[in-house]
Amino acid sequence: MPRPPKKQTGRGSRAKQGARGGGRPQPARDARGGTRRGAGASSGAARKGAGRGPRDESRKPKDKGLGGEQVEGRQAVRELLLAGKRKVREVWVASDLDENDIVNDIVEIAHQVRVQVMEVNRKRLEQQARSEAPQGIIAFAAPLPEVEFDALIRGAKSQKSFLVAVDGVTDPGNLGALLRCCDGAGVDGVILPRHRAVHVTPTVAKSAAGAIEYVPMALVGGLPAAITKMRDAGIWVVGLDDAADRSLFDLGDLATESVCVVLGAEGAGLSRLVRERCDMIVSIPMLGRLSSLNVSVAGALAVYEVARRRQ
Repeated sequence: MPRPPKKQTGRGSRAKQGARGGGRPQPARDARGGTRRGAGASSGAARKGAGRGPRDESRKPKDKGLGGEQVEGRQAVRELLLAGKRKVREVWVASDLDENDIVNDIVEIAHQVRVQVMEVNRKRLEQQARSEAPQGIIAFAAPLPEVEFDALIRGAKSQKSFLVAVDGVTDPGNLGALLRCCDGAGVDGVILPRHRAVHVTPTVAKSAAGAIEYVPMALVGGLPAAITKMRDAGIWVVGLDDAADRSLFDLGDLATESVCVVLGAEGAGLSRLVRERCDMIVSIPMLGRLSSLNVSVAGALAVYEVARRRQ
């Protein structure tokens, strides 16, 4: 399929389409003053809640890696343990949590994989939390491993790869929701800029509800250069922008080829260089009074439209 001529349009100004069984084990008193749930062997010391207040995610890892060392929320922690793809040092459970199936399930799984579960005071847990609602559960784990970008696009043409690239999204809730949708739609990998973009914070992990454990993610120094490499590898690059004349729903058979959907940042949309290097720019038709969608909602529509055509 020949590549269509690139359409030059003005830069947009809004957010772009851009059971478990078993009762809970009886807690045992820990030597440090906390309590342990289950009999899993400890592989790390308990953390203290002093320092930053809750919901402060401004401090980023020095190496600009993906992050993901602190996972909050019941579903996110459960999937972290079930995936078994990285070392989990310890799980904290608020001591005043009511009995329920998912908490019992987390404790049981942690016991099976020999991860220590600590009961801690609610106030201490909330002080350590960095998301709005940790649901009384925090896990501490090794950082998420990055996938090499070159490995992600190698053989893409023959394998009909389905990728998503994010152009400077900074809202952790948006990124987390988008990763959850990418997992559901069968996306093969997500490409994130190494700088000036949010990576996997506790809020991202919670919003993704475990998807961070399953969706491969690659960090790149510059998205425009990465787009050029994807095109050279035979991947069609489609940018999503509400200023485009062509509709997302007119992709046709292009969606069945190796394709990468590029989503713009909140407010700014696609950057100029990213827009210029895409094979085409498409928009989601807006039939009401508003002119654009939240980036995670627009991304969900886009990835499921591609997935629908690929079935």
